Amino acid sequence: MNAIEVRNLIRNYGKVEALKGISFDVSQGEIFGIIGPDGARKTTLFRILTTLLLADSGTAIVDGDDVIKEFKSIRNKVGYMPGRFSLYQDLTVEENLTIFASIFKTTIEENYHLIKDIYQQIEPFKKRRAGALSGGMKQKLALSCALIHKPVVLFLDEPTTGVDPVSRKEFWDMLYNLKQEGITILVSTPYMDEAGLCDRIALIQDGAFLKIDTPQNIVNEFENDLWSVTSDDMSKLLKDLRMHKKIATCFAFGDTHHITIEKSIQKSEERLSQEALTSYLEQNGHSDIDIIPIAAGIEDCFMELAG
Repeated sequence: MNAIEVRNLIRNYGKVEALKGISFDVSQGEIFGIIGPDGARKTTLFRILTTLLLADSGTAIVDGDDVIKEFKSIRNKVGYMPGRFSLYQDLTVEENLTIFASIFKTTIEENYHLIKDIYQQIEPFKKRRAGALSGGMKQKLALSCALIHKPVVLFLDEPTTGVDPVSRKEFWDMLYNLKQEGITILVSTPYMDEAGLCDRIALIQDGAFLKIDTPQNIVNEFENDLWSVTSDDMSKLLKDLRMHKKIATCFAFGDTHHITIEKSIQKSEERLSQEALTSYLEQNGHSDIDIIPIAAGIEDCFMELAG
């Protein structure tokens, strides 16, 4: 049995189509990532699956229970960590955890083994008010509260947004440990580099899934040649690259620009070569030109699929 089964989920906000017929499955014990930018409707999907919002149509099953008909059962056996810190900021770390444990008729001691690795990092500050914690410590407290009743499915909505790189790595290490406990994890993130840390991912844009597969399979199916291009004038370079008729796409990636060259052109002499592109850029006043063929990453795949 799948831990999550979603079929043709639709949700509108007035005339705005938020979710456009979302369908997917999540296997038990899987880390499944919903990858997409802000405004892609990741939170809307999570709120429906955690019974906090009703869909206009479609079905969603979580651990064998329908999100509408058996919503009370679902609330008792899932954990939800929303993107915005939503614990009691005026209460201490220990008080917040105690409250969440009592809501689910359990105690900190009963399931301490499940949160031990996480909670031990913030336990020295258990008398500190939650509102005074750093971003990484708030994250660990929120995760501890979501886990204290030993959920079968854990929903994490952009859990690492605004968190430093070290805390992000620690957080993912925690998720791998939770997976070993048999907990199914559905995690959303705008960070494309975190996609490779999931077993499978769904790329989402404007309330629709662009592709669902393992991160490696998605990268392997990238169709066009991909080049990294730099010059002495990166701002002008972006404009000039986008003006070239044989360049399919061009996007800024940090300190370089990534361009795609279509493989579908049958005659090799009609394809754009590195030498021809260098000549074109020199004619447009560029110097220090560097063109390197590179392998695609998840972000490149997302940009190509989003079109």
